[in-house]
Amino acid sequence: MPGLRPTPDRVRETLFNWLGQNLDGFACLDLFAGSGILGFEAASRGAAAVTLVERDARACATLHRNAETFAFTDRRLEIIRGDALEFLASHSGLFDLVFIDPPYHQGWLDRVMPLLDRVLRPEGRIYAEAEASLPGLGIWRTMKRGQAGQVHFHLMERKPA
Repeated sequence: MPGLRPTPDRVRETLFNWLGQNLDGFACLDLFAGSGILGFEAASRGAAAVTLVERDARACATLHRNAETFAFTDRRLEIIRGDALEFLASHSGLFDLVFIDPPYHQGWLDRVMPLLDRVLRPEGRIYAEAEASLPGLGIWRTMKRGQAGQVHFHLMERKPA
């Protein structure tokens, strides 16, 4: 599908080394799911609940097929076809970890940032990919960062009060 940029293997490996190999009990949100690779990886590492949000119909259909292929058809994996901003504005649950890998050069990070606080637990973390290095997003500060080619990736936590 045009514009789809699955997170490269070595970036994914680094991310899950940062997070720890076991995500038992985590509630995860893959906000711009695309291929769903981050959400599926979290589910395979024991996340209690994974929500994948994707607005493209074809990508969403592929997510459903992949969920069946990987046998993630139980209740811990939810696939939502919809807009990221609308989901954040209307969702009432809290997540431990949010994956944000939006299309580049469209201002998505600035648009979702004000809504993240309402869906993240106080100790929650954000993983964000971007076209440039980020010092943080709003009240979240980059704790770890890396770069692979043109992909800048970041693990963020709330800055201390």
